[in-house]
Amino acid sequence: MIQNVMLIGAGGFLGSIMRYGSNQVMLKVFQTQHPIGTFFVNILGSFLIGLILGVFERGGEVSNNWKLFLAVGFCGGFTTFSSFAVENLNFLQSQQFMMSFLYVGISLFLGLAAVYAGLWITK
Repeated sequence: MIQNVMLIGAGGFLGSIMRYGSNQVMLKVFQTQHPIGTFFVNILGSFLIGLILGVFERGGEVSNNWKLFLAVGFCGGFTTFSSFAVENLNFLQSQQFMMSFLYVGISLFLGLAAVYAGLWITK
């Protein structure tokens, strides 16, 4: 258990640093007020978690420790959007279209409402 936590934490540490660095690079390259860095990280993170999970689904001699470090830790630290995308893909692949629609809609609505509520409480 403690080893798993350490692997996830180390991956998350690196993923968070990469998120920050990627965001800074995107802001310098595109010089825009739009959240291009967040957009880039979300899409890249989704692609990376797809690659990582695809490699693990193929089987082979890959340790579960690498899955914890890369998929849960690194991608989780890089962007939680990647996990959100995988969860929705799982709903779609199992033909649970309504669950996917509800998950996306409710997550977006409640996420925005929670940010607003947090800001409102602090005023």
